Amino acid sequence: MVEDKEPVLPFGSFLFPRIFRAFRMSIQPTKLILAFLALATVCLTGRLMDLHKTVVVAPIGMTELDAHVSMDGVDQYIEQFAETGERHGVFTTLWNFGARRFHDALKGLAEGNALAITQNIAACFVALVWAFQYHTLYSVIFFAVTLAVMSLAGGAICRIAALQFAQGEKPGLSEAVRFSVRKFYSLLTAPITMIAIIAIIGAFIVLLGLVGNIPWVGELSVGLFLPLALMAAALIAVIGIGILGGFNLMFPTIAYEDSDCFDAISRSFSYVYANPWRMGFYTVTAAVYGAICYAFVRFFSYLLLQITYFFLQLGFLRHNEKLEALWPQPNFADFLGSTAASPANWSTSAGAFLIHMWVLCVVGLMVSFVISFYFSANTIIYGLMRNRVDRTALDEIYTGSDEMSPESLAPISARPAPADAETQGESDQTPETSE
Repeated sequence: MVEDKEPVLPFGSFLFPRIFRAFRMSIQPTKLILAFLALATVCLTGRLMDLHKTVVVAPIGMTELDAHVSMDGVDQYIEQFAETGERHGVFTTLWNFGARRFHDALKGLAEGNALAITQNIAACFVALVWAFQYHTLYSVIFFAVTLAVMSLAGGAICRIAALQFAQGEKPGLSEAVRFSVRKFYSLLTAPITMIAIIAIIGAFIVLLGLVGNIPWVGELSVGLFLPLALMAAALIAVIGIGILGGFNLMFPTIAYEDSDCFDAISRSFSYVYANPWRMGFYTVTAAVYGAICYAFVRFFSYLLLQITYFFLQLGFLRHNEKLEALWPQPNFADFLGSTAASPANWSTSAGAFLIHMWVLCVVGLMVSFVISFYFSANTIIYGLMRNRVDRTALDEIYTGSDEMSPESLAPISARPAPADAETQGESDQTPETSE
């Protein structure tokens, strides 16, 4: 018996344009609130830990991180300026370095300079290596807190995005947080598990290197067991590629499937290796679209601050001397302003502090959009990859196992749709798609 298939439309069958829904989904207030709270928690943790300043900064303003990225011999650099240089916090150093590299990568993307994009992304990974190598205890504590916070916020954002993309639903903040708390262990251990597996496999190679120190026996052991070490290194390379390609899909997997960390790892790896070109295309599309959206959000934020500053100028007298002391004029590259007059009294100092906090909130909302877009776009990509690789309908999503009714344990797509939403549900079905 031959099944009748609907005709494939020349443009309607394409999946990748659905990624462009990420902007609308990212600016949803619930997601922005979750991202902002997570960002505030991470920044507050970093600021508190930065009370202990350990990063050496040369008199010319070059930090040891800049020296580590741009040249060899960072140990000599630290030794040279340990006494004469200033001291900064690790979080502040990483934040400023990451912000510069992020904007340089966006500039390279706008110019079509693939080399600049690659170099700036690679520099961010080098910065993480520097942090763990030279500030180990600080980095372990800080990034553990960051992972825990982002697991909670990211899981909630992905759950909202999954329901919104699959069914057009918009769950409330409390519902999303409850889901994230319930799946916190899976969200937290998904990335940690892969790092632990690499560490365990790498320990075998390290052990072989230790055996190599034994006179006579060591040399023979290294030569004899080197093929095993090469096999272990190949396995690490396979896992590493899977992590780089599929890490973005781990949280969306748990949000869609209501599953555990092993299912998140399995699906993310299988989707990357089953269809790597499509995964890469979706990722690049989301990155380019995200850069355009970020530029718009940044311009809007800059316009907001400039309009406020302009009308404040019309009200202040004496050539705006007091306004300049309260709030240095923002520019597109630096919303906080580069220079400010010295406060004349305590009230001016307090007012300048309050204005600084409000401008920081604007910056925080802008960064929160980036976080929200990241999780929302990757949730969409997961839905598209699942449709292509597993042939799962785009509107199929599972609820949590702690729901009250047995009906809620079934896929949402299997539930009877309301009468007034029946037409819309049918229009969103994509039984057969192609690109």
